[in-house]
Amino acid sequence: MKELVKSFDNLHWGLKLLLCLPVLNIAWAIYRICKGATTKNTLMLVVGILWIFIGTTVLWLVDFICTIISKRPTVIA
Repeated sequence: MKELVKSFDNLHWGLKLLLCLPVLNIAWAIYRICKGATTKNTLMLVVGILWIFIGTTVLWLVDFICTIISKRPTVIA
């Protein structure tokens, strides 16, 4: 899982932006679940699980805007 988190962190900005689109946003949900599991951050793990259900309908826009501004999607730290 650490390799997956590292590879997502090292993605090109344009590809990160592409993964923020509604159907593809599930990739960021999986990223949050893996990052929460590797860092033992329960909040991020729960947010990742919730992101699967509501991220593709509403929260993809939050990821899209945050990726444009900060070059990474919203991540609970």
